[in-house]
Amino acid sequence: MAEVEIGRGKRGRAAYAFDDVAVVPSRRTRDPEEVSIAWQIDAYRFDLPLMVPPMDSVVSPASAIAIGRLGGIGVLNLEGLWARYEDPEPLLAEIAALEDATAIGRMQEIYAEPIKEGLITARIAEIRDAGLTVAAALSPQRTAQLWKTVVDAGVDLFVIRGTTVSAEHVSGRAEPLNLKQFIYELDVPVIVGGCATYQAALHLMRTGAAGVLVGFGGGSAHTTRDVLGVGVPIATAVADVAAARRDYLDESGGRYVHVIADGGMTTSGHVTKAIACGADAVMMGSPLARAVEAPGRGWHWGSEAHHPELPRGLRMRVGTAGTLEQILLGPSTAPDGSMNLFGALRRAMATTGYSDLKEFQRVEVTVLPRGH
Repeated sequence: MAEVEIGRGKRGRAAYAFDDVAVVPSRRTRDPEEVSIAWQIDAYRFDLPLMVPPMDSVVSPASAIAIGRLGGIGVLNLEGLWARYEDPEPLLAEIAALEDATAIGRMQEIYAEPIKEGLITARIAEIRDAGLTVAAALSPQRTAQLWKTVVDAGVDLFVIRGTTVSAEHVSGRAEPLNLKQFIYELDVPVIVGGCATYQAALHLMRTGAAGVLVGFGGGSAHTTRDVLGVGVPIATAVADVAAARRDYLDESGGRYVHVIADGGMTTSGHVTKAIACGADAVMMGSPLARAVEAPGRGWHWGSEAHHPELPRGLRMRVGTAGTLEQILLGPSTAPDGSMNLFGALRRAMATTGYSDLKEFQRVEVTVLPRGH
């Protein structure tokens, strides 16, 4: 891809967000009822290509069960309130009622409570007892300490999620997590991220990960790009990582690693464009934070918001739009793409003549003019 000159001493690549691209209609159409949006990773099949991120405002054991019954999978945050407090409901209510000026400071205090391994076991058991696939997440920093508790509790999909995760973390203070050795020795599939470039994704795929999360500080509640100045527009990031998946498939002799777009998606159109750019599934939080069942009570935040040293996220008011079922599967009462997210994906695939997600990854995409 051609570079543009930023100044005499620096050049850079043009990159695109989902709002900068659109799916091109094709010569064929088909009935929406003939379209499959099912997704399978490892031995686990889901009716929806959806992971809900490990954020306390969206995923509790109860909402993870509800999401699972609707066809997606909610990823429980094992460093969140549900792993720190026996009953976090009063604290969730308090966070929702905080004044903006004091919210981050008070959240830092609330999240300073130690993680309890017994609660990790209990929360995973609650979802397992409902007969659903269990996905749970730790940050790279906590994985070495808590992974055995998580696996022994019966997790099905182990998610290692940070702002960015590399296969070659360098530290002069402590022995970093050896991702390749860790995944090799684990008996459960691992999904790891985020990453935002071809080379970083290729390195993560070589560790043996079943899936990689694509995104870097692009979520609705993140301010990473403002605080650190680091980020890659999500459409370009997904397309680059999809290219790494293709090349790794050849390099490894046929091993397919799933690409999951993580962040930067607020509408059904964004979901459609994520798959069109090469994603196998999406991880999205803010649209689901607007559900009646969401633990955040109309507010949305991630772990970056209460980082003890450098907060890089917001506690964001999102309001309440409808039930989880309405937001995911309809019927929609809003014309803005905020509801029936996956009904819209199915219809977009039908409109362009594609019958499943793998086929739809080959759809033509166009770059929209600036100021469109």
